[in-house]
Amino acid sequence: MGTGTGVGRVRGLGPAGHGAKNWFHERISGVANFALFIWLLVSLLTLPSIDHASVLAWLSSPLTAVPMILFVLTTFWHSHLGMTVIIEDYVHDEGLKFGSLILLGFFNFAGAALASFAVLQIAFRGTVS
Repeated sequence: MGTGTGVGRVRGLGPAGHGAKNWFHERISGVANFALFIWLLVSLLTLPSIDHASVLAWLSSPLTAVPMILFVLTTFWHSHLGMTVIIEDYVHDEGLKFGSLILLGFFNFAGAALASFAVLQIAFRGTVS
């Protein structure tokens, strides 16, 4: 490779375009989470009462359930993106890294599915059992 400059020695050895895509998705999901969190906060603060029956009635509306599911999905997606970067950067053993990424994907998918199911159950039945 020679004794060129430091930049010349590492040219072409970067993330091969994968880092920018992940960075962009993290930012988009972060903005979506922020907007949906503001919606959630304002919606809850404008309820006449924050008792169990009022929140169930509020979440039974499709205009509330859909943004709530979007909030759940974007939150778990954002978590998945961020934790993936942490695992890829700080777990150096390839087997442990692979296993950690598989478990992370499983837990994020399962968490998003369970939370979405709970919201849908409230929206369709008005209760969680």
